[in-house]
Amino acid sequence: MHLIVCLKPVPKPGTVRVDPKTHTLKRDSAQLILNPPDLYALEMAVELKETYGGKVTALMMGPPNAAELLREAYALGADEMVLLSDRAFAGSDTLATSYVLSRGIKRLEPYDLVLMGKASIDGETAQVGPETAAWLGLPSVIQVKKIQREGDHGWVVVRVREGYEEELFLSGPAVVTVEPGINDPRPPSLKRLLAVRELAPRLFSAQDLECEPEKLGLSGSPTQVLDVFAPSYQREQILLTGEPEEVAQELVSHLRTRGLI
Repeated sequence: MHLIVCLKPVPKPGTVRVDPKTHTLKRDSAQLILNPPDLYALEMAVELKETYGGKVTALMMGPPNAAELLREAYALGADEMVLLSDRAFAGSDTLATSYVLSRGIKRLEPYDLVLMGKASIDGETAQVGPETAAWLGLPSVIQVKKIQREGDHGWVVVRVREGYEEELFLSGPAVVTVEPGINDPRPPSLKRLLAVRELAPRLFSAQDLECEPEKLGLSGSPTQVLDVFAPSYQREQILLTGEPEEVAQELVSHLRTRGLI
């Protein structure tokens, strides 16, 4: 059994910088962490491996410095590490990102299941999982909380719906996004932390993946960010002085003027 877990490097809060020309995040200069929702997908994959056997491949699209995060994934239970990295990928929106991931997944065939986190903390679109499934021509199931093997190639998955749960049967490979909080991601293994120091991820470029250039980066992204800025807050301060009754009347007058009472 071969399980692929797609992991995303996201900027650590407080270290984000934005390219003023492209309005995209400068991921190569930010301090990166593993996208927290992806940890639940990785833990689910490792638990499935422990139950049914097989291997887990951690797949990531990102800059070269994201390789360290794949080593972290290895310490958390992944068996293989694959990094998709190329300057041509810069500025990708969810559609271009899912295209690159699908090309990477195809290079890792055969596989039985692709798992992802529900969304990323730097985007919160929850689009990459279903879009990757579309590129691959596979079923997509979102908000999954439980997976069981059924026969040689099938799966029974339970997903969360509004107010209830739904059980589905999948007859073959699929892409699933895992609901946050459905398990307790394990701490890194000391043995694996020591072993991974001698290992390096497999690296694939756009050329290696035989990507179509027009589907990459900004040119392959139908959605464009027009502007990114830090919100600013301006507060008006009014100091009321005088006798208590006068202050109270003046305060009521100000509140009425602003339509607050």
